[in-house]
Amino acid sequence: MKKFIILIMLTISSSFCLYSETKTEIKGYVDWETMMMKAEFSLDLTSAGLKLPAGRTQAESLLKSNYLNLMRPFLLELQVDSSSTIGDLIARDEFTMIQADSIALGSNTIPSYMQPDMRKISEAHTIMLSAFSSLLISHSRPAQVIRTLTPVSSAAYTGIIIIASDEQPVHAMRGSALPVPCLFPKIWDSEMNLIYERGTVEPRNIAMVHYAPLKNIFQNNPSGLTPALQQIVGTKPMKIFARGVFGEKPTDLIIDQRDALTIISSEENRRLLAQGKVVIVLDDSALRYEFGASSSQTQLGTSVGRY
Repeated sequence: MKKFIILIMLTISSSFCLYSETKTEIKGYVDWETMMMKAEFSLDLTSAGLKLPAGRTQAESLLKSNYLNLMRPFLLELQVDSSSTIGDLIARDEFTMIQADSIALGSNTIPSYMQPDMRKISEAHTIMLSAFSSLLISHSRPAQVIRTLTPVSSAAYTGIIIIASDEQPVHAMRGSALPVPCLFPKIWDSEMNLIYERGTVEPRNIAMVHYAPLKNIFQNNPSGLTPALQQIVGTKPMKIFARGVFGEKPTDLIIDQRDALTIISSEENRRLLAQGKVVIVLDDSALRYEFGASSSQTQLGTSVGRY
C-alpha cells in the first residue's frame, strides 16, 4: 500500500511539471577609452522550456532575475587604483554592494531582442565607469598640487598628454611592464614626488584622467589630435613620455622630473591637473578587455499533464 501511494505521488508530480536547467550567458567588454562597460545577456529558450511567442514574457523575466548575479563578478573586478578593485573596496567597507548594484541597475538598457537563430533572447546593458568615479570622489575641494622652490619658465598649455604605450621599467624592481588603466592612477616624478592623485582633482569632474590609443594623437590636423581629445586637452597640450610605472598593478606612471617641474611651476599648468585635463596614451591591448560567463539555474517548467 505504501509503495502504491508513493508511485501515485510520483506519477502526479511528473505529470504536473518538468524541471530544466536554464542557461543564461553573458558576454561583454570594458572599454577604457570610452569609459564604458558593455554586456549582452542571453537566455537559451530551449533549456528554459519556453516557446515563442507565449514564453517571451517569462524569458524576459528570467533574464532580469539573472542580471545582477552574472554582472556582479565583473563589476567587482574593475580596477580602482594600483592596489584595489571595487571588490577590495567592498571588503574594506569603503564601498557597498548596494552601491555597485544600483550602478548596474541604472545602466542604459536595450530592450530584449531575439538572436538571428531564434533560439536565444538577449538584452544589452551599458554601464558608464564614471558612475563609480563620481561615488568614489568624496572630497569637497581639491588638494593643492605640489609646488617647487625652484620653478622653471613654462609655456601655458591647454592640457597634458602622457604617452605610455610601451612597456616601462617598474620602479625599484627588475623588469618592465605594460601600463594598464584604472579609475584613479597616480603620477609621480622621477624623484618619486607625488604630482597627481585622486584628491587633486576638482570633485565636479567625473573622470580624473582619460585614456586614448596612440593613433589618436597622430591625426592629420594642426593639433594632431582627434576632435574628442581636443575637447579634453585643447589644441596646445603638453606631450610627455612616461619613464616608468609604480604600484601593485602597473597603473601609476612616473614622468621625468623636468617635465614635472614644467607642470607645477605655473598656476595655469597646475590648474590643468585640478580640472582633469589629463590624457594617458596606452597600448591598444590595455584599453579594452572582454569578459564572459554562463550560469545554469533549475527552473520550474510548464505543465505537461492533468490533475
